Amino acid sequence: MGRPMARNLLRAGHKVALWSHDPAKAGSLASEHSNATVAATPRAAAERAECVFLCVGTTEMSEAVLIGAGGVIEGAKPGTIVADASTIAPAASRAIGGQMAAKGIHFLDAPCTGSKPGAENATLTFMIGGDQAVFEGARAWFEPMGKQFYYCGGPGMGLEAKLTQNLVLANMLLAFNEGMVLATKAGVEPALMVEILNNSAARSGLISFKAPYILKGDFQTNFSTRWMAKDVAMALDSARQKAVPLPLTGVTQQMFQAAIAEGYADDDMCSAIRVLEDWAGVQVRQHS
Repeated sequence: MGRPMARNLLRAGHKVALWSHDPAKAGSLASEHSNATVAATPRAAAERAECVFLCVGTTEMSEAVLIGAGGVIEGAKPGTIVADASTIAPAASRAIGGQMAAKGIHFLDAPCTGSKPGAENATLTFMIGGDQAVFEGARAWFEPMGKQFYYCGGPGMGLEAKLTQNLVLANMLLAFNEGMVLATKAGVEPALMVEILNNSAARSGLISFKAPYILKGDFQTNFSTRWMAKDVAMALDSARQKAVPLPLTGVTQQMFQAAIAEGYADDDMCSAIRVLEDWAGVQVRQHS
């Protein structure tokens, strides 16, 4: 998602210093835009920046880029805004923000949703935690990448909202998978069942978007099983810290873990239906 997000900033006319774990990716994007440069390290990318964005996969990656050796914290000037669009553990994000604040750097947790299509089409939804005045000061840099911006409260609150959103998505997807496998096994045509769902109280944007891929058996990644399993596990950890029971989510996390064990970690999260299909001995596909 980081590449199309950076591309949209460049298309909006901003000067962008690019860094990636894969230098070829940064170099390729820079070659397309005269207002892009390639930075050798996150530190170098931050040295002349007014605002730094990052979008990485895990808490550990975020910590390495932001506060590790050669990280953003070593290059950013006091007053710089750092916005982490990654979905990471809220407690870790708050700790990063504390270290940034000690250097006079403003930090926002700003996880986003919309998957790869949202990043490519600049229609992401951002959930922001941190100082609201800092966010308002950075809004012009967010706007080329997204359409909806929700200020959720102080440090870590954007992440708390994002984990809740993904918790609901994950549980809905698993309910859809169970229902479709049951209906197909009973003899209901899968495409007909999807049409019924789309015209009933069970309708959801997730079902409308994911169902065609499942019916075609197309599990090309928009948002991987691996990342959803990671996010659901973090939601469960947040719930444990707050003594909140999440029984459905516990089962959902295990189903995603089963999909990973079956080799579907890097396929789209909707590929988790194949675990149930194998158990039930049926495939949910559209018949030609």
